[in-house]
Amino acid sequence: MGCGHKDDKASLASSQIASFSPQPHQPPSAPASKEVWKKGGRMFSILLAVHLALLACTLVSSGAFEKIAVHDYDVFFLLTVMMLIVIIWIIFYLVGTSRGPDAILCKDSHAGPIWLRGGLILFAIFSLVMDVFKIGYYSSFYSCLSAIKIIYPIVQAIFVVIQTYFLWISAKDCVHVHLNVTRCGLMLTLTTNLAVWMSAVTDESVHKAHSKLKKNVTEEIFRWILKAGMRSSSAEECNCNSQICQIFKNGYFWLYPFNIEYSLFASAMVYVMWKNVGRFIDHHSHHVHHLKFRLFRRTFFVGIMLGLIVLVSGLGVLIVYEVQVNSSTEASKKSQALTMYYIFNIVCLGLMSLVCIGGSVIYRFDKRDMDRHKNPTRTLDVALLMGAALGQYAISYYSIVAIVASTPRDAISALNLTYALLMIAQHTFQNIFIIEGLHRQPPKEDHKHDSHQKGLYGLTFVNINAVSLRVPDSGSTLAPSTASGTEAIHPSDLVRSLAAPKKMNWRRKFLREISMFLLLSNIILWIMPAFGARPQFDNDTELNFYGDSMWPAIVDICLPFGIFYRMHAVASLLEVYIMS
Repeated sequence: MGCGHKDDKASLASSQIASFSPQPHQPPSAPASKEVWKKGGRMFSILLAVHLALLACTLVSSGAFEKIAVHDYDVFFLLTVMMLIVIIWIIFYLVGTSRGPDAILCKDSHAGPIWLRGGLILFAIFSLVMDVFKIGYYSSFYSCLSAIKIIYPIVQAIFVVIQTYFLWISAKDCVHVHLNVTRCGLMLTLTTNLAVWMSAVTDESVHKAHSKLKKNVTEEIFRWILKAGMRSSSAEECNCNSQICQIFKNGYFWLYPFNIEYSLFASAMVYVMWKNVGRFIDHHSHHVHHLKFRLFRRTFFVGIMLGLIVLVSGLGVLIVYEVQVNSSTEASKKSQALTMYYIFNIVCLGLMSLVCIGGSVIYRFDKRDMDRHKNPTRTLDVALLMGAALGQYAISYYSIVAIVASTPRDAISALNLTYALLMIAQHTFQNIFIIEGLHRQPPKEDHKHDSHQKGLYGLTFVNINAVSLRVPDSGSTLAPSTASGTEAIHPSDLVRSLAAPKKMNWRRKFLREISMFLLLSNIILWIMPAFGARPQFDNDTELNFYGDSMWPAIVDICLPFGIFYRMHAVASLLEVYIMS
């Protein structure tokens, strides 16, 4: 008992001493989450999204196929109801949830970067123009159409405006109230955007199929095929004879690619918000990098100029391709256009592959550390890059099998085979370059050298021997610092300070040039298939090998992912450019 009593006294004394002794400063940790079962709330919202997505996919696909008693206005009715519910929830979030006490305790600095939100606004503007064209087109013969055909673009325009504003101001939020309601609302928003995307892709594919059919058959045969059971839009049965009606019709179909990209951009941003619901961010491990976007500084302009040459050349190829393939029936002109298209893409993809390999080699000499902190935005970027590339991989492998197994082989088949192989290689090397760039930490400036250089770079001539050391009053020339705390400057330090930027920045300059060239090249490779240059439908090798039904279905399913890959690569490369 005595020993135990002494031990109690000793422990009490030590605890009192410890309480009065100075404690080292410990950074405050992230507060514990109040949510009992976080995975349960996520699971419920995921199940809700899966069921709604399956319902929307069933209606959209049924409305596209023939001999099924599901019409396009049934699909529009479902999408209108979903968008109205999302609008109501967004208003509830902006007015109620986000303004509550302790609703948003922290923000994710990586979520919703300015270039991603800027791209979202750009696509939103074109989507609004598309909705205006749709309203004008359907209003031209409203008497023979269902009212939902006019109500749908109006509701979609309101949905685009409200959702864009919501994502602009709330993309970085980490919400801590109404957790389950917020998760379900975000998943409903994501599912609605994906459903609108599926509807737009299907509508565009049906329109292109009708355009190809109209070009190859007469008007009477075309109408007979529609009556025989081939699915058509209900607007096809109405007469659109006026010039303004034709302008509205062609205009909104040309703007479909922007609406498709808007839906995918919004889905990606909403998913990051969903991941951040209930999340606490440790600001001591979650580094916030304030980077300045300087487009025309610290570059050699080689990447920009070469990329602009590729962009302008690609636009010229696209115009010639559209004129000779889609507007002409001569086989010789079609063959020339396909040859020109494949040669341009082979050169472009070859250059991009070599540049990506060079960038990966430069990363081997990069001294920056890898960023291993948790980052839902970067995780999503990598997943989207890898997943969207599967669409183009599938098309390329199908083309390779068809070309190798088909006979006879001509020059266009050889170009098509080279094009498919380079497409696979370019996607692979570009993904490696982008993913490695996204995982690199931003460069850290040496403030010690910067402070020394500020007073030296203004001099035209610097005599190193004439720059004397700052000697304290004691007369010691070896003192590391002066009485005022200023560090001593040695001549060798000055030489290293003056020479350091040239040794540090050459990697960053080359990486910026590579990123800018790849960015501009991906833009033209997105524009060409998005606006009609699709040799998969114009080359007879794959059509004859797989058939008129299987091959168009493969392209219609896989090509939207390839188009989205290009636009997402542009956003990721812009981030790599800024981080370099």
